[in-house]
Amino acid sequence: MLAMTTTTNPTARLPREETGNRVGPGETAATDAARTASPSAARFPTILFPETAGAEAGATQEPEFFRDLNLDQIVEAITKGREPYNLKPLYYTPLTKLDQIAFRHEIMRDLEKETLFERLKSFSERMLGMRGHLSAESILHYQYQKERALLSAAGLYCEAVEKLRRDLDSAGAHSRGLLAIRDYLAQYVESASFKTLSQKARTVQEGLAALRYCVLIDESNITVRNYETETDYSAEVEETFAIFKQGAVKDYRVGFPESSGMNHIESMILDFVAKLNPAAFAALDDFYAQHRTFVDQPILEFDRGIQFYISYLEYVAALKRGGLSFCYPVVSDSSKAVLSRNSFDLALASKLVAQNSPAVCNDFHLNGVERMIVVTGPNQGGKTTFARAFGQIHYLASLGCPVPGTEARVFLVDRVFTHFDSEEDIATLHGKLKDDLVRIHRVLDRATPTSLVVMNEIFSSTSLEDAIYLGKKVLERLSKLDLLGVCVTFLDELSSLNEKTVSMVAKIVPEDPTQRTFRIERMPANGLSYALALAEKYRLTYGRLKERITR
Repeated sequence: MLAMTTTTNPTARLPREETGNRVGPGETAATDAARTASPSAARFPTILFPETAGAEAGATQEPEFFRDLNLDQIVEAITKGREPYNLKPLYYTPLTKLDQIAFRHEIMRDLEKETLFERLKSFSERMLGMRGHLSAESILHYQYQKERALLSAAGLYCEAVEKLRRDLDSAGAHSRGLLAIRDYLAQYVESASFKTLSQKARTVQEGLAALRYCVLIDESNITVRNYETETDYSAEVEETFAIFKQGAVKDYRVGFPESSGMNHIESMILDFVAKLNPAAFAALDDFYAQHRTFVDQPILEFDRGIQFYISYLEYVAALKRGGLSFCYPVVSDSSKAVLSRNSFDLALASKLVAQNSPAVCNDFHLNGVERMIVVTGPNQGGKTTFARAFGQIHYLASLGCPVPGTEARVFLVDRVFTHFDSEEDIATLHGKLKDDLVRIHRVLDRATPTSLVVMNEIFSSTSLEDAIYLGKKVLERLSKLDLLGVCVTFLDELSSLNEKTVSMVAKIVPEDPTQRTFRIERMPANGLSYALALAEKYRLTYGRLKERITR
């Protein structure tokens, strides 16, 4: 006969989840299934917007320009490991008001305080545990195990909320968003409903934790009875042989692995335990019946919303450790004078930092009537990277995020449009030139004076004369719209089209024209871009000729 004594609640074996104006410098299926009770949700401003009315549903589809600007890679890296929160729609939805941007800047600045940041991460970890138990409850089959999963979720929830209330009281937050949740929690934690939930969860958990029982196995017979202070022979055996112990010894005990559910024998044993302890399990039944929807909706929204800030700041922190700088941009909805110091392409910088390689930073500015930067220079000189950085900075600023660089001033654009060179699509039955014209025409039809356009190597498939003619027509149309933009081209003639056009050039090493500096500087086009493009196309550059001669 084998006697087994347990000191923990048998129903606790649950699956684990893998875990003119300016502003100055998603839930899982289980939690979405109405596990919330929020009579005061309408009075609570979200952590993402300064007012409840601003909390529109986020876009569900990735914007068209994301791939061209490498923003798809950036958002993928930021949200990796946070899939239960469904954060991508938040990064797909730019803000439209300056106060919304200021609101997020305030919270980002608060979270730069390490103590507060760690406390909010601790809250999120508890809430993630709660979500795991709720997910388990929805897939488990045995009733007591389902009830215990819900009880565990409620216990973690109450613990998380109570600790967050204490942490925010002492953290010294200054942002409107965090002060609002602090004040809300002060009322919520003192409410009768929360006090009842917290007290009942604690009482039921303590009642179950106090249970002790024995399982007696004799061949195919199993007997379950209450623990009656039987002698723990393992302690006596250990004491008897203690005199032979020499130094550290190997622990041969075998632990029981966590499983995704109970089998029928475990369930039967649990039923016997319930019959032996009717009061404790009646309390569990009662808790499950009365508290199926215990999570307050604003708390759940806060848990998801704060991940937007935590995810971005953690991504930024890795780049800062690599020596790169970020700043809070000055955002305007009236002035189109823009500036950036030491900017860089986030996606490329992430790869370089991971390889312990330096990232080249660049500056740009547009003043007065200047609107369009035309970038020329040799291929592989960093022109496209510069254009992407220009677009990334404006888009990230519209999300209310810190942007690459030591200083930035940007315009709050309504939409971003891109036109990057692409492979010919035979499904359209268009030639390459016609495809370019169709795509450009679509951009021109939809762009407004407050839009941003980033173009890369337009009309490279046609003759020089036609490319210059078409390029001038496009830039003239964009100039009339008075929008901001960047145009990467091999056509030097476009760089001095009118007073709204600014020329920037990808620099090379003067002593060795084959070497790129990846610096983009504001200066007149040097007339070599097209010649270099032709030489590279026909393998007539110095490096190519030298390679062919040595063969």
